[in-house]
Amino acid sequence: MALLRKINQVLLFLLIVTLCGILYKKVHKGTMLRNEGDDDAETAEEMEDEIPVVICAAAGRMGAAMAAINSIYSNTDANILFYVVGLRNTLSRIRKWIEHSKLREINFKIVEFNPVVLKGKIRPDSSRPELLQPLNFVRFYLPLLIHQHEKVIYLDDDVIVQGDIQELYDTTLALGHAAAFSDDCDLPSSQDIHRLVGLQNTYMGYLDYRKKTIKDLGISPSTCSFNPGVIVANMTEWKHQRITKQLEKWMQKNVEENLYSSSLGGGVATSPMLIVFHGKYSTINPLWHIRHLGWNPDTRYSEHFLQEAKLLHWNGRHKPWDFPSVHNDLWESWFVPDPAGIFKLHHPNS
Repeated sequence: MALLRKINQVLLFLLIVTLCGILYKKVHKGTMLRNEGDDDAETAEEMEDEIPVVICAAAGRMGAAMAAINSIYSNTDANILFYVVGLRNTLSRIRKWIEHSKLREINFKIVEFNPVVLKGKIRPDSSRPELLQPLNFVRFYLPLLIHQHEKVIYLDDDVIVQGDIQELYDTTLALGHAAAFSDDCDLPSSQDIHRLVGLQNTYMGYLDYRKKTIKDLGISPSTCSFNPGVIVANMTEWKHQRITKQLEKWMQKNVEENLYSSSLGGGVATSPMLIVFHGKYSTINPLWHIRHLGWNPDTRYSEHFLQEAKLLHWNGRHKPWDFPSVHNDLWESWFVPDPAGIFKLHHPNS
């Protein structure tokens, strides 16, 4: 009996120890989960305050991206997080340029874009080969590059921002819209800009309406186009609507049927976006995308109009770091010299 009593006492003791151990683990685990939740809450708050700006830094025109970044950073008090996107062989040069120049104070992440995702989706076109560069399609893949943010700004590298980027970020996107763009029908009046001969601002300039696939879309060729060089995007809607998959589908269709071409008005990145976002996008304040500065070296905006502009875009062949170009003095005021001495301006007296 004494032995049996002793065994029961030992078993009771072990049971109590086991229960205490289980209780401790539960309490400890609950504490850990709360701590992680607190950390996540702080991160979410920090992310709410951040304005993510995506910009590409291509090897031959890296100075453009750095000038754009400089203009954005210098004209706002907002907390900007720059996502600087490049190909693998340029990443170290991007970092060196930022860390060894006046840009060293910016908050940035360098993101590698793998062009393998474009395999079989780009039709060779010799009329404007620069439009076929892989980074030209980064805007199609924003959710794959940016994971934490609900709202994102994408900018082409050939822009200068003269206003506070917070204003652009605050652009309202209508319910169900994955992105906001600038309508090409909001071009300045003729008193502000002249001689933009051949400028396309309708779907006719971007899609080949002789093709049945295009006709079957039911989009009028006179529909106003938009410019995807400045985008305010909602990542949740983008993913929900599978925008990237839709864009890839039209890229593949173009490879098979030649539905659009860089010999048309806008090149190969605009056309699939015009199809996918037709009737399903919000608009950006026109002053936040004054474009076509690179269209014709003989065309100039009025000085008053340029002062009012919040963002200038040298889309077209004539870039402000090359010659000939227009209003390149405005661009050059934001230029950040290349610490490696590779990127040079091609201006008279520069």
